Amino acid sequence: MDWLDLLVVQETLKSLVYKCGEGGKGGDVWVVAHNKMTLKQLKDKYPQKRFVAGEGANSRVSALKGSKGKDCEIPVPVGVSVTDENGKIIGELNKEKDRILVAEGGLGGKLLTNFLPLKGQKRVIHLDLKLIADIGLVGFPNAGKSSLLSKISHAKPAIADYAFTTIKPELGKIMYSDFKQISVADLPGLIEGAHMNKGMGHKFLKHIERTKQLLFVVDISGFQLSSQTHYRTAFETIILLSKELELYKEELHTKPALLAVNKMDLPDAQDKFHVLMNQLQNPKEFLHLFEKNMIPKKTVEFQHIIPISAVTGEGIDELKSCIRKSVDEHANQENDAYHKQQLLNLHISNTISYSEPPSKNAVSSPRMDIT
Repeated sequence: MDWLDLLVVQETLKSLVYKCGEGGKGGDVWVVAHNKMTLKQLKDKYPQKRFVAGEGANSRVSALKGSKGKDCEIPVPVGVSVTDENGKIIGELNKEKDRILVAEGGLGGKLLTNFLPLKGQKRVIHLDLKLIADIGLVGFPNAGKSSLLSKISHAKPAIADYAFTTIKPELGKIMYSDFKQISVADLPGLIEGAHMNKGMGHKFLKHIERTKQLLFVVDISGFQLSSQTHYRTAFETIILLSKELELYKEELHTKPALLAVNKMDLPDAQDKFHVLMNQLQNPKEFLHLFEKNMIPKKTVEFQHIIPISAVTGEGIDELKSCIRKSVDEHANQENDAYHKQQLLNLHISNTISYSEPPSKNAVSSPRMDIT
């Protein structure tokens, strides 16, 4: 065989390889940050917590190179940390539209793979919303949140007798005798209309999403922002705070909540507290006093209601004890739920089977589970 014949044979082989085509790559799975998304919404929308990208297309005469499979995007809230099942951090999503590749589609059948498709990645990941604190103090301005934080922790927030002293979260830690620590965030005060971004409401409300539990702090004497605004009683304050949270994101009502009724050292505070307790125990009997658009769909159910004075220290020890009890109870519930999910994932993994083998040169999709 001379060199000319050899050249013809080589070109023929190349042509045959080319005409065999190339299967499309499988789609990828991405985690994408969205400002308006919550983990609860994700769980409700995808209860199976299972995500599969599209398969790559087979090659054909009209398209020798198969198209790539459709990517799968998992929407998550901003502030989420993504880890694998071993706890290794894959990445963090700190702003809108941040993206992390969590499972990659395999290659389609081609010369490089002996015309056999490669499987896509299968992966279990964990999504954790980076919390700023275990407890978030929620209330209207001048409710005494900063004074309370300084009383229950070693934090030294700015304290003054005017509204909006706190304009960013102030963090403190409650220290217990058994060395347990619970983080507390003094969140900026809300005003009526915060859900519509009045008084930088959205900026303030977003911090509430990043706390595990809420501690409502209410002035027993009520609240009035200025002479141009309505005076609100302590009960009205609680209802309005509840409505603001609901209008911003209904999921905030699912957070465990406690109530600290502050400034019990003031005259007539005890009488006002008895009235407030009656209203809280029978809220439906008093909701007719509100305008319809001010009434929340569901009133907040407080696990503990504690009368306190951040000035004299009255009720502070009881409040710290109730906070500890609430945090411990929900930590145990979360642990139980986590172990149940792990067992479910193991069961699903052991029962999955493929009904048919992958086609000749299209790739099987990546799959990813979330816990």
